Amino acid sequence: MLVRAACTADLASLMELASNAGSGLTTLPASEESLGRRLKNVQASFLGGVNAADADYLFVLENEAGEVIGTSGMLAAAGLREPWYSYRMGLTVTASRELQVYRQQPTLFLVNDLTGATALCSLYLPARHRQGVAGRLLSKARFLFMAEFADDFSARVIVEMRGRSDADGRSPFWDSLGQHFFHMDFARADYLTGIGSKAFIAEMMPKFPLYACFLSQAARDAIGQVHPDSEPGLAVIKEEGLSYQGYIDIFDGGATLEAPLQQIRAVRQSQLLLLSIGTPGDEAHPFMIHNRGRLNCRITCAPARVATGTLVVAKQTADRLGLRAGTLVRAVSLVGPEAELLAEPGLF
Repeated sequence: MLVRAACTADLASLMELASNAGSGLTTLPASEESLGRRLKNVQASFLGGVNAADADYLFVLENEAGEVIGTSGMLAAAGLREPWYSYRMGLTVTASRELQVYRQQPTLFLVNDLTGATALCSLYLPARHRQGVAGRLLSKARFLFMAEFADDFSARVIVEMRGRSDADGRSPFWDSLGQHFFHMDFARADYLTGIGSKAFIAEMMPKFPLYACFLSQAARDAIGQVHPDSEPGLAVIKEEGLSYQGYIDIFDGGATLEAPLQQIRAVRQSQLLLLSIGTPGDEAHPFMIHNRGRLNCRITCAPARVATGTLVVAKQTADRLGLRAGTLVRAVSLVGPEAELLAEPGLF
């Protein structure tokens, strides 16, 4: 398995992935025109010719046959060109001594608090490929890239998890809230956002605080939750130290997780090591290894062993990275010692 930078030649493969992903993956719409534009910007971003406000990094996962089977990405600084909206869950207290009434009301506040944060996005791996380390590699490779090029990213990293929806793509949160203001179904609103038509959000979204008690029970239950297909992805993100801090997606109510970049495990624990070709041996563990490239970025996962400033890997691993012995690589263990091996992540 190999994670590399996406390029314009990947358009057909990405269109197939986007078509299969269904609603809820806002940043990967099944629009050839939109994806084509994005890939041009992605290539410019990897070349370093785009400022943070517009920088967009998209990766693809290749199998051993060289086929593109998954994707993941991040926006370097969300909301610096167009507003980045979230709901912040707060609390409103009302009380009357005379009536002997005291109420705590969970309240949704429309905010732009996450403006400027690096936003993880576009993670999709079809169910048939969620074996072994594929999902973890695809999700976590982004952290290794950010560790190498930390100056290009925000000190705050966020990820909006896909919220609850049924088999037909209907979101209880949207049906109870957004539907009343936008007069369109969830899938349509999600698609318009994905292709860049975001002006309608600012024009139509209610600006005043909303009491959660006015929502349906199903909508309230969906606040801060994630789609069942995203539960494994949530667990993998939590392994790296990201956590829910009360922000939710304005469309489906899905949880937004966040962490300071330098406190993310894969960033904090990554090392620069000299590549050594040999036999990793019985002491080998799964490592993510980055060739430290930008446009020619190649990240893989393989058994490896750290020995006095070197990373010992098999020859096929070095070949996959396109490197020779003695090259400096960035590497980190795939999971921390406390992590359990869970199901592979699928989509957020």
